[in-house]
Amino acid sequence: MTSTMFPKLRTATTCLFWLAVWQFAAWRVASPLFLPGPLTVVVRLSELVQTAPFWQTAVLTLCRVVLGMLWGTALGVVLACLACTGRWLDTILSPAVRVIRATPVASFILLVFLWTDRDQVPVIIAALMVLPVVWGNVVRGIRECDPKLLEFAKAYRFSRLKTARLVLLPAVKPYFLSAVTTSMGLAWKSGVAAEALVLPKLAIGTQIYNTKFYLETADLFAWTVAVILLSLTLEKLIALLIRQSEGRPVA
Repeated sequence: MTSTMFPKLRTATTCLFWLAVWQFAAWRVASPLFLPGPLTVVVRLSELVQTAPFWQTAVLTLCRVVLGMLWGTALGVVLACLACTGRWLDTILSPAVRVIRATPVASFILLVFLWTDRDQVPVIIAALMVLPVVWGNVVRGIRECDPKLLEFAKAYRFSRLKTARLVLLPAVKPYFLSAVTTSMGLAWKSGVAAEALVLPKLAIGTQIYNTKFYLETADLFAWTVAVILLSLTLEKLIALLIRQSEGRPVA
């Protein structure tokens, strides 16, 4: 009981502290137009969640981000495996992945917008931001696999599939799970940023962009909180799936 209560108490205390800081800053600014207080934002968010367009918008943005994560993860794994099969493939693929990692997300958004439909841009951008993280972690996991285990598999004439299943997958798994957890935040940030630039019809990024025309600062904060809550919910879901896959009890 004690071991589970103290972390929750610490989390609650931390949240209350930062809410107090936010409220104090709003009080000092003394203008909801520039900085609305927490209560104002909560009230506005509670009003939004009672409308059907809010849920349609939130679900579509969630679908775009998740689809982008899935595509980026799949491509990252495939390219990482190819890069580790031969030096010449690594020489070809590594510069492309590094370019993706170094290019500003705004540049990618504008370029992709020239080539495809606006509804597809957030998906592609989220995938591009996830890909280098997954690629780097999976490559590292494969290359740091214990060579003695590989020699053991070779000595006992394991097939490639059996070697991958019994030797490589356990070695890569922690790196892969770390990549998925890390890249999720990047997918959300880049996906919503892409929506704010290309303005799909129903998207959280579009709603955030529209708040500037009417100086709806409370709406801006409310939609931002909605993004954070969706991201945290997805993070909890992924953590739950990871715990179940590892056979650990769910906290």
